[in-house]
Amino acid sequence: MSDHGTDPATESFVAHRNLLFTVAYELLGSAADAEDVLQETWLRWVKADLEQVRDQRAYLVRITTRQSLNRLRTMSRRKEAYVGPWLPEPLLTTPDVAEDVELAESVSMALMILLETLSPTERAVFVLHEAFGISYDEIAAALDKSPAAVRQIAHRTRRHVDARRPRGVVSPSETRAALESFQRAIETGDLQGLLDVLAPEVVLVSDGGGVKHAALRAITGVEKVARMFFRGLDRVDGTLTTEPTVVNGSPALLVRLDGELDGIMAVRVEEARITGLYYVRNPEKLTRIASETPLTRR
Repeated sequence: MSDHGTDPATESFVAHRNLLFTVAYELLGSAADAEDVLQETWLRWVKADLEQVRDQRAYLVRITTRQSLNRLRTMSRRKEAYVGPWLPEPLLTTPDVAEDVELAESVSMALMILLETLSPTERAVFVLHEAFGISYDEIAAALDKSPAAVRQIAHRTRRHVDARRPRGVVSPSETRAALESFQRAIETGDLQGLLDVLAPEVVLVSDGGGVKHAALRAITGVEKVARMFFRGLDRVDGTLTTEPTVVNGSPALLVRLDGELDGIMAVRVEEARITGLYYVRNPEKLTRIASETPLTRR
């Protein structure tokens, strides 16, 4: 027992908890499922013989990864039955997440949506190596694969992601400026202003989960997206307001209807214009907006 009255297993788990949550969240895109994975990790961790564990951080990440992969398989069945597009659960994040460029990109809504196109194994390899700098040997141990196989998966997956991710790093100030233009156009009913800030190929994805009204498939193209917004605003029964916030390490908009939280609007920005709009309205996915969630790569 330590001087603080907690045992070494508990101390180690608590010390790495934010890291383990971040790993699970990036693998799952769901805070609720990530919390369940952490509970499962804890139950396995307390049964481990710590004297036989050389690297406690690596061991804990290994358990978390395996439990996340198990959870991903059950989540895939839930997603098949999900009403409309499935978007990751947005998190209100602490300022240090935005300051860590690599972490902010790895948890951005745009990248996490892209990760949905990968298989569970590909996602695990990409996230563990690219976001957390975990070696191929450690990943191989977590996935019960050879380091050579993991390296091959990593190269193939990186090519897939690089071909679809935004080219060049977009600063928070660039994203904020595009969001401000978007916000101003929506609030003033400025159609031309909206057309100017949206890229020609912009995609709008809305997630209502069958609980709130949302388009059942992605809407593509600036004219269709602009028309969708202004038609939607015309149908709003109440006062719609927006305010800036920071979600998943990036600027976003918090949308309220008559003062009540209606949803979170996250964006993908390229060359000062919005190429992706991601609107989460499903109330079950808005529980992490009231308080900040600490994320870390260490």
